[in-house]
Amino acid sequence: MGILSAQRAHNVRVSGNPEGQPMVFAHGFGCDQHMWRFVAPAFADRYRIVLFDYVGAGGATRPFDPQRYANLEGYARDIVLILEELDLHEVIFVGHSVSSMIGLLAAKLNPDRFAKMVMVGPSPCYLNDGDYPGGFSQEDIDDLLADLESNFVGWSASFTPQVMGNADRPELTQELNESFCRMDPEVALHFARLTFLSDNRTDLVNHYIPTLVLQCDEDVIANRQVGQYTCQQLPDCTIDYLPSKGHCPHLSAPQETIDAINRFLDSSSYD
Repeated sequence: MGILSAQRAHNVRVSGNPEGQPMVFAHGFGCDQHMWRFVAPAFADRYRIVLFDYVGAGGATRPFDPQRYANLEGYARDIVLILEELDLHEVIFVGHSVSSMIGLLAAKLNPDRFAKMVMVGPSPCYLNDGDYPGGFSQEDIDDLLADLESNFVGWSASFTPQVMGNADRPELTQELNESFCRMDPEVALHFARLTFLSDNRTDLVNHYIPTLVLQCDEDVIANRQVGQYTCQQLPDCTIDYLPSKGHCPHLSAPQETIDAINRFLDSSSYD
């Protein structure tokens, strides 16, 4: 494969300040890099912006291989390949939802490439487990995956309003639903299983990269307790609470998201 293979395979787009510190934005399940359009440009003057699409999303062309993506580490390897091909160091990684844990795993594979990390709505485990409030019972997750498998379009139409959480702004839900529906159903089901069934709680304690957790109000996907748990387990973490409903503040509250990230990046305690 050619030297630019990972960049072509994942529809990598590089913009912003070519001399700036690299800032990589990673989208969540059912989304693509376009979802960062309200946030990423705000950092273009200072940083080198890198956007990409996971396999099966957006303009990605990498063939889907169930063995390669048997776990979230397969997606993490793709991120590392992109960073290596672009020769990026001191990376600020901004990951939404499941990408928070994928980024954590990528940093575990190659920690020297990463400088700081922003986790937007992270959850290391969606399943309730004893005192751990993941937010979903096993029955909840089983039903969710069964509905997805039996009627992907119908499932998307019913699930995306819960994810977006801004009933008074239906255009946001419509955009997210359309993004979900652009995914290949086979890839979507596989990625959904990994997203909702993975447990990365033990990976948190060995993640020493300075990290910001952005926690939204009334997030049914990653609740407030999960955000607090995630930050408490990370050795070097701060949490910022966004006055935004739902799981996608980069769409519903982009300025608040930008401001929180800037506070984190400009804070001397994280230099």
